[in-house]
Amino acid sequence: MRVVDLKIEDIAFGGKGVGRERGKAVFVPYTIDGEIVSAEIVREKKQFAEAELVEVKERSSDRVEPQCPYFGRCGGCAYQHISYEHQLAIKWRQVRDALQRIGKLKDVPMRPIIPSPKQYAYRNRITVHAQDGMIGFFRRDSHQLIDIEHCPISTDEVNRALIELRAQPYVRDGHYTLRASASSRVFSQTNDDVADALRDLVVNLVPPNQELLIDAYCGAGFFAKALLDKFERVIGIDWDEFAIAAARENATDKETYIAGDVETELTRSDGFLAVEGEARRLGSRRSLTLIVDPPATGLSQNVRKAIIDLAPTTLIYVSCNPPTLARDLRELQDKFIIESVTPLDMFPQTAEIEVVAHLRAMLPAS
Repeated sequence: MRVVDLKIEDIAFGGKGVGRERGKAVFVPYTIDGEIVSAEIVREKKQFAEAELVEVKERSSDRVEPQCPYFGRCGGCAYQHISYEHQLAIKWRQVRDALQRIGKLKDVPMRPIIPSPKQYAYRNRITVHAQDGMIGFFRRDSHQLIDIEHCPISTDEVNRALIELRAQPYVRDGHYTLRASASSRVFSQTNDDVADALRDLVVNLVPPNQELLIDAYCGAGFFAKALLDKFERVIGIDWDEFAIAAARENATDKETYIAGDVETELTRSDGFLAVEGEARRLGSRRSLTLIVDPPATGLSQNVRKAIIDLAPTTLIYVSCNPPTLARDLRELQDKFIIESVTPLDMFPQTAEIEVVAHLRAMLPAS
């Protein structure tokens, strides 16, 4: 394989630096925009190439010493070599660029990124893998395990659970989720501080004295329960029966939680959501707010169509994947005005980004 000298021009979504050799993009992990590096080409395609870093010839002023001894081998973190302020700038720019490039949005109303108060020791759970007596994480771009004794981005409680697991005389091969608390099997955000900021952001985006909230992919009611005092009625939908059971435990009379597939519930012609949609088209319902917090795959085509048919007054889209968010907003922008886009750094030191898009329905032409 050959070694090339490159100037890193940008950081791509996913965390790899981008340089160019004779016009072809070359992706190099663990680099920073503005650096001059030498890199070994390890895979070459027609449109791009992938390389491994050999040497940093001109360092960025934002290059810092990683705090994890496994960094560069473990596949979990991509940015420990970058100052936190620059990590935030990279992620903000990546969200804007995805919305412009994939979503074809020209003037994106970007808000500043919300940082994490803790850059390390923030993860309240991790999933480790055990195989042949080894316990740890997969290597980058591989299914080979690295034996991990301590994870610096995880809380002390999680690391204690890791120590306890490793101390067992025999650990069966498989996957083990280690949590900061022995809470239920219900999904929750990984970074408690930023989860609180996310919930507060969504609450502040919703005006008071609203009628109906539909919280799709509601989990145990993380957003719905924080918004109860702003709505007459709340409907939550999630496929996870454990989460719905947790949401129902302390539900008030105004709350209804449905264990089911979001696409099915939003599109079925005999469901009460269809009745709500018809009532709104007839003008009998003044305000509908819809929150969607889908998995990384984003919204299906049928869900996007259902949203357009429901025509909520306010639409809040919580995304963990800017490219699929951009794809979905490209279709929704014909019927909605994008009021704001706010990135949040739920996962410092990693390439992951959380985003909240706030939209409102366009008024019909008179």
